[in-house]
Amino acid sequence: MRHQYQCVDKSSGVGVVDKTVAVLSAVSESPRSLAELVAATGLPRPTAHRLAVALEHHGVLDRDDDGRFILGPTLTGWSSGADPWLARAQQAVLRLRDHTGESAQVYRRANGDRVCVASAEPPSGLRDTVPVGAVLTMRAGSAAQVLAAWLPADERTSVLRGAAYTAAHLTDVRRRGWAQSLGQREPGVASISAPVLGSDGLVVAAVSISGPIERLATPSVAQRRHLLAAATSLA
Repeated sequence: MRHQYQCVDKSSGVGVVDKTVAVLSAVSESPRSLAELVAATGLPRPTAHRLAVALEHHGVLDRDDDGRFILGPTLTGWSSGADPWLARAQQAVLRLRDHTGESAQVYRRANGDRVCVASAEPPSGLRDTVPVGAVLTMRAGSAAQVLAAWLPADERTSVLRGAAYTAAHLTDVRRRGWAQSLGQREPGVASISAPVLGSDGLVVAAVSISGPIERLATPSVAQRRHLLAAATSLA
């Protein structure tokens, strides 16, 4: 858990809005059970439950297969409407999931972290659930490596402090055009990521597939091909 969203610390003067934002902020970082939501927000359990269920009713929150609260389709629709590229990103991860059978995501850098802006999960089997809006570290994971590898040297050096990867890893990422992570972000989970390059040659996003290490420890040619095609489609 990265933060505790105590509403009293960020009061706007409208209590229900502050509490609702606290709930959304907590869920944006990772799926939350009700107990985890209470711990993350500092809200009383009945209040957290009432707000979360109301947001679920409107599609702003949803539930994963374990019953945890995640960001819902309404938020995805709002985001896609504001930025058509996000709609393309969502279509890209849906195709990537269908081609590979693995979880697929798109990440962008934001305020020193990375945020998931598109996500698709396989219908069954062991999954690596990362909801849209989840904020993850830039210091671990294949998507973090991709987003860091093409940064200016001074920014890259800053990201490398305390990172699970090294400057040599990033050099290799730039050379081969994709990155791999084996248990860097979460034990037992592996991922591979490729960059979405802008017209200026800078990375604007990272496209990933993730799943159990036993399936992605040695990515297949087909997996890499579909991953790179998805990244190219968003350039």
